[in-house]
Amino acid sequence: MQTASTNIGERMGRSQELSGSKRGPVIGGHLGNKSIRDISWLLNIPRSTVSGIITKWKQLGTTATQPPSGRPRHMTGRGQRMLKRTVRRSRQLSAETIAKDLQTWCGLQMSPTTVRRELHGMGFHGRAAASKPSITKCNAKRCRGVKHAATGL
Repeated sequence: MQTASTNIGERMGRSQELSGSKRGPVIGGHLGNKSIRDISWLLNIPRSTVSGIITKWKQLGTTATQPPSGRPRHMTGRGQRMLKRTVRRSRQLSAETIAKDLQTWCGLQMSPTTVRRELHGMGFHGRAAASKPSITKCNAKRCRGVKHAATGL
């Protein structure tokens, strides 16, 4: 007999994708007019999974895994780490220089726009600190009564 703690342990985390040998009986049960609850109980698969398999089969006519949507990423994890290391070493490098360096070091050919986009995703932004001129006595008088720590006015 299973306890509540083992049931919780089995359901935690992401599970593996169902194999084709388990998807077939789900569709067979559906074609045999079995309910989703009965199929779930017989095959020991969650009801949401059974429902998803049946819906996918109705829409696509197949239960095979479809390729992921979207264009594959240009940079690998290794390239991103190298890019981050390069920028940390010298924050003043331009995107064009970084793109050329990456091409010579690891053979990644990418545009400066891609470099900027990746850096932006990592939290590096091309911003400069705003200049804050020191407050002179003349500027302090213009502030009309505001006391400044630097001048004491």
